[in-house]
Amino acid sequence: MFSSTLTLAAVASFLPSVFAGFDASKVNNVAVYWGQNSLGQATSQTRLADYCSNTKINIIPLSFMNAISTPTVNFANAGDNCTAYPGTSLLNCPQLEADIKTCQAQGKTIILSLGGATYTEGGFSSSSAAETAAQNIWNLFGPDTTQANRPFRTAVVDGFDFDLESTNQNFAPFATKLRSLMNADSSKTYYLSAAPQCPYPDAADNDMLNGVVPFDFIMIQFYNNYCGVSSYVAGSTTQNNFNFATWDDWAKNTSKNKNVKILLGVPANTGAGGGYVDATTLAGVISYSKKFSSFGGVMMWDMSQLYANSGFLDSVYSSLSGSSSKARAVTTLVKKAKPAPTQVA
Repeated sequence: MFSSTLTLAAVASFLPSVFAGFDASKVNNVAVYWGQNSLGQATSQTRLADYCSNTKINIIPLSFMNAISTPTVNFANAGDNCTAYPGTSLLNCPQLEADIKTCQAQGKTIILSLGGATYTEGGFSSSSAAETAAQNIWNLFGPDTTQANRPFRTAVVDGFDFDLESTNQNFAPFATKLRSLMNADSSKTYYLSAAPQCPYPDAADNDMLNGVVPFDFIMIQFYNNYCGVSSYVAGSTTQNNFNFATWDDWAKNTSKNKNVKILLGVPANTGAGGGYVDATTLAGVISYSKKFSSFGGVMMWDMSQLYANSGFLDSVYSSLSGSSSKARAVTTLVKKAKPAPTQVA
């Protein structure tokens, strides 16, 4: 008997990685921050689920949890759909609960970003205070959905990101504790990432990055700095200012996880940060960066800016993948696949 189910499964085996979340074996990972609506228009940031059907995006960091010791979250206009838990600075967000589950069902990796430019706590007073804070964050966003005051309610994030913009203390024991909690839960795969500035070593993240914490990927901000993508010089073999090579060396020789992947962080539009380059220029930077084995894709700031920059994502994804023809071919194949007639035994 010929099974139509097997036929469709065989077709599915050819689907490209754009239909999945973060994949350390690929160079076409695309992460786009959502939550801060940096474009600043009333309609420039819509609900999270609206973006998850885009097969060219596979990682979405939710920004931000902008206070940790006194837990506080802020998602700009998306927070209008939340209510505050009484007596706390935490939001109760049923719409985000539903959207996170929708996005995860579509294969997206949804991580919570801690920090942001408005984070001012400066870390933790001691290692024990850091570990206590990590346990609290795990209770709020991890797998035990019976815990109180959970912003995403029964939704469980796929990991955590550190977007620290200023010096701090005791983040290494915080991250180490968080990593151990993630590793102890076998119900799903969790990821840990960071978004350091491109000058090396990064002042805010170095205690974690200095061979102490095993990160799965880091999304380096190659903008707002002299070492960003705008410093790339086509044809140069040294790239003294654009310093992806320095970070590749970090990945191979300093990182606790020697298989860590580096995502090239860029502004998604002219107003998203200093050092924006157009897609044509960025294609050359991507081609150069692909030569390093640690390269894993591109990170963009942020979703509101990206969706106002028509064609940018398509061009970047094409540069990462070489061509989008494979995805189109598979899509056509899926559409043409029809169940085989049932044979009577």
